[in-house]
Amino acid sequence: MTATIGKTTCPYCGVGCGVNLTIPNSSTESVPPVSGDLNHPANFGRLCVKGSSLAQTLQSDDRLLTPIVKGESVSWESAVGTVSDKIAQVVQDHGPDAFAFYLSGQILTEDYYVANKLAKGFIGTANVDTNSRLCMASAVVGYKRAFGSDTVPCNYEDLELCDLLILVGSNAAWTHPILYQRMAAAKKQRPNMKIVVIDPRETATCDIADLHLAIKPGSDAAIFSFLLQHSAQTGILDNDFIAQHTNGFNDALKQANESTPNLVSAAKFSGVSEQALMRLAHWWEQTEKTVTFYSQGVNQSSSGVDKCNAIINCHLATGRIGKEGTGPFSITGQPNAMGGREVGGLANQLAAHMDFATPGAQDLVQRFWQAPNMATENGLKAVDLFQAMEEGKVKVVWIMSTNPMVSLPDTAQVRRALEKCELVIVSDCKAHTDTTALADVLLPATGWSEKDGTVTNSERRISRQRGLLPAPGDAKHDWWAICEVAKKLGFQSAFSYKGVHDIFAEHAALSTFENNGKRDFDIGYFSQISKLEYDGLIPVQWPVPKGKPEGTKRMFEDGRFFTPDGRAKFVPIVPTLPINEPTSEWPFMLNTGRVRDQWHTMTRTGDAALLTKHTDQPYVEIHPKDARQLGIEDKTLVRLTSPYGEALLKAKVSRAISPGNVFAPIHWTQQFSNAAVVSNLIPQVVDPLSGQPESKHAQVKLEAVTEVFYGVIVSATPLEALDFTYWCYVPSKHGYHYEVVWPIGESVASIQSSFKISAQVTGEWLEYTNPRTQQIRLAYITDQKLTAAVYLHPTPKSISCDWLESKLAVNETLSELDRMAILVGTPANVEDKGTIVCSCFQVGSKQIEKAIAGGACSVEELGAKLKCGTNCGSCLPELKHFIPTITELSA
Repeated sequence: MTATIGKTTCPYCGVGCGVNLTIPNSSTESVPPVSGDLNHPANFGRLCVKGSSLAQTLQSDDRLLTPIVKGESVSWESAVGTVSDKIAQVVQDHGPDAFAFYLSGQILTEDYYVANKLAKGFIGTANVDTNSRLCMASAVVGYKRAFGSDTVPCNYEDLELCDLLILVGSNAAWTHPILYQRMAAAKKQRPNMKIVVIDPRETATCDIADLHLAIKPGSDAAIFSFLLQHSAQTGILDNDFIAQHTNGFNDALKQANESTPNLVSAAKFSGVSEQALMRLAHWWEQTEKTVTFYSQGVNQSSSGVDKCNAIINCHLATGRIGKEGTGPFSITGQPNAMGGREVGGLANQLAAHMDFATPGAQDLVQRFWQAPNMATENGLKAVDLFQAMEEGKVKVVWIMSTNPMVSLPDTAQVRRALEKCELVIVSDCKAHTDTTALADVLLPATGWSEKDGTVTNSERRISRQRGLLPAPGDAKHDWWAICEVAKKLGFQSAFSYKGVHDIFAEHAALSTFENNGKRDFDIGYFSQISKLEYDGLIPVQWPVPKGKPEGTKRMFEDGRFFTPDGRAKFVPIVPTLPINEPTSEWPFMLNTGRVRDQWHTMTRTGDAALLTKHTDQPYVEIHPKDARQLGIEDKTLVRLTSPYGEALLKAKVSRAISPGNVFAPIHWTQQFSNAAVVSNLIPQVVDPLSGQPESKHAQVKLEAVTEVFYGVIVSATPLEALDFTYWCYVPSKHGYHYEVVWPIGESVASIQSSFKISAQVTGEWLEYTNPRTQQIRLAYITDQKLTAAVYLHPTPKSISCDWLESKLAVNETLSELDRMAILVGTPANVEDKGTIVCSCFQVGSKQIEKAIAGGACSVEELGAKLKCGTNCGSCLPELKHFIPTITELSA
């Protein structure tokens, strides 16, 4: 039978890559590996390793398959009744603001639309916020202050057409790999193109940079304040554009002159050399085609909005907007953060890019919806929402497709809020997350490959995310669950959609309702879309007004903005540093971010064993000077403490970070590690305008954890009692793999007892101890098959677990050589790959070193020999570092 291939989009970052998925002929067949859609304009067939591994994430054994109320499985009818009855009761007793939605950039536009409609139009509360508040809110407010609308002016082609590309607070090589590869290809094709990275850390993105400004954390705005006044001094202002299309330039320039009057002051404030800053200024001065590409390093700040406007001011002043290869380009973190913004998925928005502050907007939306209980003012933003929950003001919260117990700052406060809330409803694919553990009602949701609707990527491109596979168990679409609750609340006529295409058509009709070009978001062309047309929808960039089905590549080409007078607005900016600076008690500044092969809180990527090979454990990156002073060795355990909590992470000693600063990734949860939730350390400091938390900055102190053993455990079954100082579960293809730290002095007998394998099955322990090195190695054999292996050592030792894990899956008896090899850790005839560098082809550091020693002297030759770097390209920056290192060693 001929395989059917369906086209959909990737559910990870905001690039919005097109994906081909082969639909199995029967439910017993596994889904083959996905491929990139050659015709999708976001990626033209390329996928990063996360996207390439999507099929592996469809085999989860932790799907939520049935509604659960108070720990008991119930029918959907019963669950909907429980939810609707409680919402009705608290609204009647306490008013509509006692209810709230907390949504996610992971849900689809249609899901967002009906949630927003139900809350703001029919229940009467604007308490609808989203985890996009944590990543995009400052960029939204910055755009709105400058343009009068939340409008990203650029497209991906501009990244290739510009002559100067400035990346600010963005490690695109790891966070948006496909766009990074487009940047790298453009740089290779046009070597005179200049690329500048502004980031406190030396990241993989610096590999293609002509200049890296390792700024003091949080000082970004000073760089652009200086560029603004430098533009005036060097005569590169676009005076015609300023005069005809903007307001407020003189005030903004005056403030820039006061804040950063000269090169010396700007360099000192931002912590960079005068020479480096002047080099950027010269390139800015000489290069009209400039794109500034910014992300969480800018947004996640107590002054994130001002940073965004400092960037936008520079582009407005020089007329570098609305033209090819120019513009301030905020890159979205999630696959549908922009789709959520389109339908009013933030507490200070109405639908269709309208908000409460716009005269007449509330009335317009109310008339279109025929809404009986229209909200009249802004709702609670994410941090405020959970504070109100703890205060008892919000009594019912419905959380969808997000994990606030890991992503929101000050985890202890979030826990108190959810425990205080009278009814916590969680819609999710997963049965077990840090947040579902606190839910009163669990609703099984469809996941990627099952969900059906649209998403919008970072360049305003709307694409279909198609439901190609059947939903397991009783899993339902989020929009369906919302509509069922709405009907039960008495709003049948407004929520009786025939299908998801009906919701999209209504969304499009609202966008064009009484618009006439006054609002940026207009997809009126789709207001009468049929199901057949919807199913065949091809990617298109909004606006897509009636009569313009091809959409709009680039905004503001005519110099007209969406302010009342059609002019863009300059905003005076005073550069400020983070609220919480280091002190004698808290001497380090913590920065947070992502690793290359994981996503958010690992609820999806954690199901793909391949994605753990590059970075298998949480870590804290620390400069060698600081590590020496604190007695911290590489890969040893470190305790991080802040005024809000603590975390246990392995040390990664690196010169990529500056002294006095440390970095930790955000992904690990209590499902994967006992004490690695980084949000435990983050204060609830927010930007006063956007409400976005300052998640990039926290005061911390560090101390080495001593008197411990370091170990690895592989087991055929999951360990039930993980009573270790530290443990981290590493997803593997076979069995279960744990990295552990145990208190020193444990005897072999106590280790065996706490391991509890011997109590479950009948078998024998193999033992090896070395009194001189204090190594302990144990293996439990059942019916001549490996059941578990334990390796302990006073210092961290790298043990390749691939072979051991494979032995857990083998159904053959172990030979004497196997038994000996298990205690050694690996057989002599199995290649030790070293640390995995290329996840796509599982190529390790030792293989790369061997290939270079054998004559491969370039990344291209390594690719030809080992395939590394030839698929998604995410490992290319790391591969390049091997070439000079090994060449020097062999010379």
